[in-house]
Amino acid sequence: MNTTPSLLAELDALPARWEVRGTLAAPVAAVAPFLLTVAEGRVGDDNLLVLARASAARQGAMTAVAGSGTGVYHAELAGPLEPVRIQVDRARSRVAVQSWYAGVHTVTACPEGTWVTHRVHRVHPEHPGFAAGIAEIGLRARMARDLRQVLDVIADRLGC
Repeated sequence: MNTTPSLLAELDALPARWEVRGTLAAPVAAVAPFLLTVAEGRVGDDNLLVLARASAARQGAMTAVAGSGTGVYHAELAGPLEPVRIQVDRARSRVAVQSWYAGVHTVTACPEGTWVTHRVHRVHPEHPGFAAGIAEIGLRARMARDLRQVLDVIADRLGC
């Protein structure tokens, strides 16, 4: 029996250190599939969208692999970096990712349509992908840029 807590359970127990949010003028039922699609295969706009703009994904060097358990995956990267942990909770419309940071993207209804929120709960300065100082200096700005790119892909697909 696996007694390791799920990534989402680990992050739910921690406060958010940084948060960014964006709005799409579309219902949650239309937005969620784009954000929550994770399957085995190459990472890109149609698979694990929240990591599609990572340099390894843009170079075709990031692949999602199913793990043990429903909604559990990891992304393998070319090179010396450790796999990225991923967990999807489709029932609660959220996806967690852990690499040099650990965060959760959540989709919720709002009066304008859908809020997509990205919260980072912890950083791992010992991870080989971590660059000293980036977490404190530019993470919120990077999160906002990355979320905007995700929202732009979804908005383009939905025509909103």
